[in-house]
Amino acid sequence: MRSAPWLVLGGTLAGFLGVLGLHKPATPNVLANRPAQHTTKASPGATRVAGPQAGASLAAGAFGGPLVAYGYGELSTKVSVSGGRITGVSVPVLKTAEQYSQQLAAQVIPMLQHEVVSAQSARIQAVSGATYTSEAYAQSVQAALDKAHRG
Repeated sequence: MRSAPWLVLGGTLAGFLGVLGLHKPATPNVLANRPAQHTTKASPGATRVAGPQAGASLAAGAFGGPLVAYGYGELSTKVSVSGGRITGVSVPVLKTAEQYSQQLAAQVIPMLQHEVVSAQSARIQAVSGATYTSEAYAQSVQAALDKAHRG
C-alpha cells in the first residue's frame, strides 16, 4: 500500500506532461485591424491624417485615452508624444475584477507599452493569453493618438 500514492502522483504527472506536449502555442493576432482615417485641418492649407500611416504628424504632449471596459476589468491609457513620435504610454486607470487579472495585467502592460512605442502605432500584436486586455489597451491608445493628430 505504500506505493499507491506514488502511482497516483506518477500517473498525474505523466498525464500533465502529455497534455503539455500536445499543446500548441497560439499564434498572435494583430490588433486594430481597422485603419483609422480622420482628416482634420491644422491650419489653412495644411491637413493632417490621423491613424497609423507613415508621415502622419503627432502634436507634442500627453493625450489620454478613454476608459475601456473589457472582460476582466477596465483600463485607460495616456500616450506621451515628443518630436512627432510616441515616447511612452502609461496606464493611469486599471481596475480588474480579480487578483489573477491584476497579476496578468501587471505582466502584459509593459509588453504592450513596448509594442506601441516600437510600432509608433496602436497596431500591435496581442499578448497570448491576454487578448481582451490587449484589445482594450489598443483601443484606448488609438483614441489617444486620434487626439494627438488633432493637435
